[in-house]
Amino acid sequence: MATKRSVGTLSEADLKGKKVFLRADLNVPLDDSQKITDDTRIRASVPTIKFLMEKGAKVILASHLGRPKGVTPKYSLKPLVPRLSELLGVNVVMANDCIGEEVQKLAASLPDGGVLLLENVRFYKEEEKNDPEFAKKLASVADLYVNDAFGTAHRAHASTEGVTKYLKPAVAGFLMQKELDYLVGAVANPKKPFAAIVGGSKVSTKIGVIESLLAKVDILILGGGMIFTFYKAQGHAVGKSLVEEDKLELATSLVEKAKSKGVSLLLPTDVVVADKFDANAESKIVPASSIPDGWMGLDIGPDSIKTFSETLDTTKTVIWNGPMGVFEFEKFAAGTDAIAKKLADITAKGVTTIIGGGDSVAAVEKAGLADKMSHISTGGGRESGAAGRQDPPRCPFLLDDKRINLTLRRHETIRVVPGTNVHAMDVLYFAVC
Repeated sequence: MATKRSVGTLSEADLKGKKVFLRADLNVPLDDSQKITDDTRIRASVPTIKFLMEKGAKVILASHLGRPKGVTPKYSLKPLVPRLSELLGVNVVMANDCIGEEVQKLAASLPDGGVLLLENVRFYKEEEKNDPEFAKKLASVADLYVNDAFGTAHRAHASTEGVTKYLKPAVAGFLMQKELDYLVGAVANPKKPFAAIVGGSKVSTKIGVIESLLAKVDILILGGGMIFTFYKAQGHAVGKSLVEEDKLELATSLVEKAKSKGVSLLLPTDVVVADKFDANAESKIVPASSIPDGWMGLDIGPDSIKTFSETLDTTKTVIWNGPMGVFEFEKFAAGTDAIAKKLADITAKGVTTIIGGGDSVAAVEKAGLADKMSHISTGGGRESGAAGRQDPPRCPFLLDDKRINLTLRRHETIRVVPGTNVHAMDVLYFAVC
């Protein structure tokens, strides 16, 4: 078989009658009655599944759901079967496990174009440990491998990395390819001026993002709880706002690095403060540099919104990762909502806008503006935290018959698509943290 890089390069001859282990990201939210509350990730996986079905493949679908500690019924994938069956137009078969004799029998009895959904791979601790024997058992039911789970691309687990040692070819699904192509294009060759908006509660969880972006962007806008570490480092009064005392020097160095690179770094000039961390707390607007004792900053203020919006009007490419405030509380969601609306506005005027990170995506969806952005990354989410780790995670990505491991280190250059060299962090760190 010739070298294959993505599922679209596989022909009917490659797939008909073959059992394909498809790792998807079906980690969807369920309510207390086990009903799906947002099927975005399921719908995003459909094009790859349907392509395989139409080529006559026998699809063995694997995913995780949540963070179970062993077999946990509330994290079962069974509630997904009706929606998957509806979207695919076939009766999806559900296994009670992801390995073992039953799985072997169900896989063997699948018709061409059939779909078998395995039970949550994280019911086994060996999944997250990337245990070779567990990976071998997962792979034993299939002939080849497709990875379409961009949301877990930064994790070297048995179902995302281990199985590729036993299944050839190992290729990317349509969603994975789309996400990477878009992010590579936007970061490697952005239209200028290129701006990044980085929010979130802590500097420590965004160090990698900020440092990587400083080498690329013309404008860096900071918001969220992390800004108070910057203010404290500059000697300003921050009241009882969230501050990482051990990151004060880092904050200072990032400001200096931005200046040395000619990057325009914007911090809020005013903030909405509260007397306590509560949805119904008393609030007021104060200068960002002089927060009163006993008060904490929970959102950016109207002057900052105006300045940030005017700055974004000058851009051609914008990436957004992280909210401007505690947007889960309506009283402190104005900054995040305003940024979402501004990005929708400039997207309509031809600016490329990319939204990544679970909270940013959630904010855009909450505002009903997801379809107004150029690109919404399906990666990321509250469970990721990849940027905050001491040891950078490895990202196994499949562009060839051989495995290519992308290690998320700041200066490691990798070949993501033929003829394109980019930094691993530039491509994936943004989307997963």
